[in-house]
Amino acid sequence: MHPKLQSAMRFRMLTTLFVLIGFIANAQILEQEPDVKDILESVADNLPDDYDFSELMDILTRYRKHPINLNKTSPEELKTLVFLSPLQISNFFSHIKESGNLADVLELQSIDGFDTKTVQSLLPFVTTNNITEYEKLSLRNIIHLGENDLIMRFAQTLQKQKGFTDLPGNRYLGSPERFQTRYRYHYSTILSAAITLDKDAGEKFMGKPFDFYSGNIALSKLGKVKKLVIGDYTMQFGQGLTLWSGFSFGKGPDVTSVAKKDLGLRPYNSTNEYSFLRGTSATINLLNGVDITPFISFRKLDASQDIGIDGALVQSTINQTGLHRTPTEIKNKNNLTQQIYGTAIQYHENEFSVGAIAYQSKYGNSFITQTAPYDKFSFTGNSLTNYGIYYNYTYRNMYLYGEVGKSFPGGFAYINGVLISLSPTVSAAVTYRNYARNYYNFFNQAVSESSEPINEKGIYMGLNINPNKQWAFSVYGDYFRFPWLKYRVDAPSKGYEVLSQATYTPSKIFKVLLRYKTEIKQQNTDLDVPVNFIDEVKKEGYRLESSWQANPKWGFQNRIEVSQYKKGDANAEFGYLLYQDIDYSPLFSKITGNLRIAYFNTPSYNSRIYAYEDDVLYSFAFGMYSGKGFRTYLNMKYTLAKKLNLWARYAMFHYQHVTTIGTYLDQIEGNNKSEVKIQLRYQF
Repeated sequence: MHPKLQSAMRFRMLTTLFVLIGFIANAQILEQEPDVKDILESVADNLPDDYDFSELMDILTRYRKHPINLNKTSPEELKTLVFLSPLQISNFFSHIKESGNLADVLELQSIDGFDTKTVQSLLPFVTTNNITEYEKLSLRNIIHLGENDLIMRFAQTLQKQKGFTDLPGNRYLGSPERFQTRYRYHYSTILSAAITLDKDAGEKFMGKPFDFYSGNIALSKLGKVKKLVIGDYTMQFGQGLTLWSGFSFGKGPDVTSVAKKDLGLRPYNSTNEYSFLRGTSATINLLNGVDITPFISFRKLDASQDIGIDGALVQSTINQTGLHRTPTEIKNKNNLTQQIYGTAIQYHENEFSVGAIAYQSKYGNSFITQTAPYDKFSFTGNSLTNYGIYYNYTYRNMYLYGEVGKSFPGGFAYINGVLISLSPTVSAAVTYRNYARNYYNFFNQAVSESSEPINEKGIYMGLNINPNKQWAFSVYGDYFRFPWLKYRVDAPSKGYEVLSQATYTPSKIFKVLLRYKTEIKQQNTDLDVPVNFIDEVKKEGYRLESSWQANPKWGFQNRIEVSQYKKGDANAEFGYLLYQDIDYSPLFSKITGNLRIAYFNTPSYNSRIYAYEDDVLYSFAFGMYSGKGFRTYLNMKYTLAKKLNLWARYAMFHYQHVTTIGTYLDQIEGNNKSEVKIQLRYQF
């Protein structure tokens, strides 16, 4: 039989098997609350596979234990719930102002924009009951009423990677283990402290056991001082155009996620070694409705440096990986000093808010223009000043928002949009953006198609439709242009992205999802020609997924995903992924766990497929399925004592028809790549 025919028959058989498994549910069906994993996956579809979710998961986990009192909450607190849109938050406070406090959480369904799906997602994290908060800041209360959370984690790839062999030249100088320790302290909502220690695989352990150290102390509700953070912190204002650090969401199946919810000043508790500020900042209430947030930060960043024409050290880029494994990476560590100081001021009254930001960044050495043509307009010098103005305004069923930013030196960037509640079941989003090719900003996370929001114009339009409790539909289209050159694109280019999704949820424990996504961009041809021309690159994805809770102990999820890739006149690539997830979570049991068994077949890296993977608490992954083979992982949690828990994870890729896995220093001899992870958590 022809190999292609064999592959097609195998795909049809596996598809049939997974669909049958997915729809055979146990007759004993009980309702359970939404899984945090579903919430994370719904908003994180477009994030990179190494994105650190620990900060977000920490928030949601804490709200499970200490729900938000909806009758005593604030806009800043509700913004931390990622599945609420700015329009929903504004409508909520308008309802409270007009009708008074809520008698029950289910009363949310009477507020414009709060569909059944949103209310169900909220239930685990909110309440209307009075919650006793220990507002008195005293040493006795801090010691006896505070909550402590200590986590220690170990992880290692079991196969030896090439970088750990005795190679001449560049190699990993440290050990293959990964270690992380994190300590968190909370006293009600007015005091928190955090320490994070991290060592990546390949980094040295002897002498200095951890490569990355982070920590902070944060206080809130100190009279006129609304927030105060000493140590590592993030700043999130407006639409992310002028000043935004830490995690950020962009385009996703919920079209309203295109409008950012700025959280202002927050303590930083993640392990990303680049996206934060280090120093001190405070949010102070000057007058009724007027808050000011001055900030200052001193840091050392990683950068590869050379001797400039005048004999001084210069660099072209900043290294953002946070990895210090090889002699070169160690040499580049902490080479560049960064000093930042500035102020954000905001005025808010009822449905209107406006703010302004001004800050300056100074670097120990100058940036120079890189040699590539697409980098002709990159930032040069050692000092950068950024200004920005942002606003949002709710008028009846519309939430208008926007921001304009200016860099000195450099150009302008702006973004404006509107969220509209067209009816109780239909909401829309429209956003226009225009980022100059010479807009310079080291803390720019505005909505964009590129990894860096510069050199881009685009318009985004989307709809959320929830006709009843069972059905939910979403669709968006995003058209974008790049007026100047880009990496691997030697001419101005354009493209578009379209996503449509339908979700059917006949009960709280059963759901079916169908998604289609297509994206067309332009890129240099792969042909060997004297002068590059650009070809169209088309990517398409199809997803069918079902999930259900068979009984209080067992839950199941199945997914079939297909990817297609075509560049220019070359033949199209066709890849697919099938997986079965099984979750075992009996009530009051000391042991819980989940398992995945997956088969994938993609012709190349271009047709790769990403899929969310469960992990130990506060650890996340988006597995990259590329090539041909099987993927499996097993997570287990064991309760050693009332406040002591142990997690263990084993994960493996088995590739077919290959003799090596990975490239360069990460290369492994053989066709298996497996990882083990152990985590211990003590709460006291």
